[in-house]
Amino acid sequence: MMSKTKRPGSQERIERRISAAGRLTLCVLLLLLQIFTTLALSALLQQRASYVYGALELMGAGFAIWIYSRTGSPSYKLSWMCLLLLVPVAGVILFCLWGGLRQAKDLSLRRIAMPPERSAIVQASEGNFTRLTRELPNWGRVAAYLQKRDFWLYRNTSARYLPDGAAFFDDLIEHLGKAETYIFLEYYILAEGEIWDRIFAVLRERAAAGVEVKIIFDDFGNITRLSDPMLQAIQNCGIELEVFNPVHKYVNRLYFNYRDHRKITVIDGHWAYTGGINIGDEYANRIRRFGHWKDSGVRIEGDAAWSFTLQFIRMWRMIGGELPNELDYYRPRTEPPAGEGYCQPFCDGPENNPDNPVLETYLQIIGQARRMLYLTTPYYAVEASMQEALCIAADAGVDVRLMMPGIPDKKMPYMVAETYWGELLRHGVKIYRYTPGFLHSKSVLADRELALVGSTNMDYRTFQLQYETAVLLYQSPAVEELLEDMDAIMAESQPYTLAEWNRRPWPKRAIAAVLKLFSIWL
Repeated sequence: MMSKTKRPGSQERIERRISAAGRLTLCVLLLLLQIFTTLALSALLQQRASYVYGALELMGAGFAIWIYSRTGSPSYKLSWMCLLLLVPVAGVILFCLWGGLRQAKDLSLRRIAMPPERSAIVQASEGNFTRLTRELPNWGRVAAYLQKRDFWLYRNTSARYLPDGAAFFDDLIEHLGKAETYIFLEYYILAEGEIWDRIFAVLRERAAAGVEVKIIFDDFGNITRLSDPMLQAIQNCGIELEVFNPVHKYVNRLYFNYRDHRKITVIDGHWAYTGGINIGDEYANRIRRFGHWKDSGVRIEGDAAWSFTLQFIRMWRMIGGELPNELDYYRPRTEPPAGEGYCQPFCDGPENNPDNPVLETYLQIIGQARRMLYLTTPYYAVEASMQEALCIAADAGVDVRLMMPGIPDKKMPYMVAETYWGELLRHGVKIYRYTPGFLHSKSVLADRELALVGSTNMDYRTFQLQYETAVLLYQSPAVEELLEDMDAIMAESQPYTLAEWNRRPWPKRAIAAVLKLFSIWL
C-alpha cells in the first residue's frame, strides 16, 4: 500500500530548500530591524522617537515578565528574556513568531496517544518491577517513574551492544534480510551512499517478497541528503514514505527546532535497533568527517522490541500515515529469547513539556548512582539542575566521567560545552576528549548495573525540542559490553584538566559566555 500523503517530489523539495534558506535569512533581517527601527523613528518622529521606542521597550519588558512567571526550562526563559530586553523590537517580533510556549503543540501532528498495551503485558511489567526493586533497590525508582508514564519493564529480552557504525550496519543488514512481515525505519538522517545502497538493496528485495516496509525521515535532517530520483526509486518499489514536519509548510514558524531526532529500526516486532547512529556513510567511517567518527547502538531482541514498534506506529499515525492492518497484526510471531536482566524502552517529545521523561530519567540515574557514572555525549548544554546533580554525585564519592569529542562537528556548541567544564572539574568530575575525532555516542553507565543507550544528547534540544528515544538495560550483559567500549574510548582520549580550562584566552571566554546565553538556538 502506497502512502497517500507527503510524497516529496521535485517541486516540493525545491520549496523545502527555498523555505529553509528564506527562514534563516529572515532571522538576520529581523535582527537588523532593530537598527532600522531606531533610525526610522529618530528621523520620522524626531523628539517623540524616544517615547515610541520606550513603549516598545515596555512591551518587551512585559513579555519578559510573562515568560519569567511561566513554568518551563530556565534556559529557555533566560534566553528569551535577554533577547527581549536587549533588542525589544526584534525580540518582540521573534517571540511572537517563534517563541510561544505552545509552539510544539501547534505542529501539524495528529493528537494520538501511545497505543494501549495488553493487560497481560502490563501485569508482567508490574511483576518485573517488583523483582527489579528487590534485586536492585537503587534503580527501582527509575523504573517506577517510567512505568507510571506507560513505558513498561520487560524481560524475555536479549540486548547486544554494537560499539561502532560498521558493526551496527552489518548486524542491521543481516537482520533486515530475515524480515517476514514488516520493516519500520525512523531516522533523523537517511543519506545516500554506500551504506544506504546496501540497506536499500535489502529493503527492495524484502518489499518485492511482500514484506511491509515503512520509512519516516526528518525533513530538516535530509534537505540535502536524499535526491529526487532516490525518493522516487524508494516509492516505486512499494516502500511507503512519510516526512516528519515538512519545512516548506511553515515559513512563518521556526519549526526546524522541533525535529524527529529518533533512530529506530523494527523488524517483525522481534528485533529493534536504536542508538546514536543515523543511516549515512560517515557513521561507518566510509567517508571522513571530523576525524574518526565514533558512534554506537544496540539491538534488542524479544518482548521489549514491541515497545519500539508502538513508538513507530504512534509517530506514523501522528504525521498522517495510515496502517493497512490492525495493531495485533504487527505483534511478534516469534518466541522471545530467555534473555538476562530487564529492558525498558522509552521516548519523549516536545508536546510533553514541561513533563520530560528523558531529562528526568537522566537526573534520576545521576542521583541514584553510588559507585560509578560514565557518560558519553557529543554536546553538553544542560540546565543548572543537571550540572548540580553531577557535581553532587562527584562530591559524594561517585566516580563521574564525561566523554566528549576531541574534534567537534560544530564549533559554537563545543565552546558552550567548555563553559560548564570548570565547575565539573572543581568538583572532581573527570572529562575526556576523544582525540581520534568526533564522539557521537549517547550513552550512560551506572554502577555496572544500568545502561542507557539512545538518540539522546545532553543538551537543550534533546531535553526540550526534539523527539527522542532510548532504552534502559538493567543487569544485562550489554552493560558490561558498554563498559568495555567506554574503557576503550578513554584509552584513546586525552583528559581535560582544570589548568587547561583556566588557560583559555579571554576572547574565547567572552564569546563562549555570550553563546551560552543563547545556546537554545545553537
